[in-house]
Amino acid sequence: MTINIITLLMVLSAALTLRGEYRGPRILVYIFKPLATGLIILMALLISNPVSTFYKYMILSGLVFSLFGDVFLMLPADRFIMGLVSFLIAHLFYIAAFSFTGSFSISFLNLIPFLIFGIFIFGMLRPHLVNLKLPVLVYMLVILVMSWQALNRWSGSGHPESWLAFLGALFFIASDTILAIDRFKTKFRHARFYVLTTYFIAQWLIAFSISSHLRNMD
Repeated sequence: MTINIITLLMVLSAALTLRGEYRGPRILVYIFKPLATGLIILMALLISNPVSTFYKYMILSGLVFSLFGDVFLMLPADRFIMGLVSFLIAHLFYIAAFSFTGSFSISFLNLIPFLIFGIFIFGMLRPHLVNLKLPVLVYMLVILVMSWQALNRWSGSGHPESWLAFLGALFFIASDTILAIDRFKTKFRHARFYVLTTYFIAQWLIAFSISSHLRNMD
């Protein structure tokens, strides 16, 4: 019940963030964007039946650095690099969680679709990145490795919480891809809606993947 209430509050905070992005006032974004992520952190913290203590605290650490990234990216001044570094560190914690808990086996076959996607997106963005080519490339490699490791963990264990983590990783890729295209290549209508919606779904799924209760439903 507590998780349901926190999730409902998170959805409300996300909706108010979108309201602030599109219709203002901007203060709604400053309050409710970090609050939405903070509520996801609270949900993760309150899960009492984690798949492992290590997994729980790696995911929590990733969520905390994601919160830092949220704050940097929403500030009036351009803090893009600081936001990028914060999310890069978050993904490193997620990689640790996915790589060192549960049944896991490295499959380079699983890596192929991520490599193809990464090459295509970076090739599209590269002419527009100017002096940000290296930071964006490094970040892309890290998030793609994170997603690859999530897939390896799911394919190695088959557990439902591993599926949630992998699905969350895919939503994260979708969010960051839309953000990058909108920021560096072509502005398009409702980009912020797609970026934020997929982002909050991604973080919720990854946070909820901490729970081992899902195995009892399998």
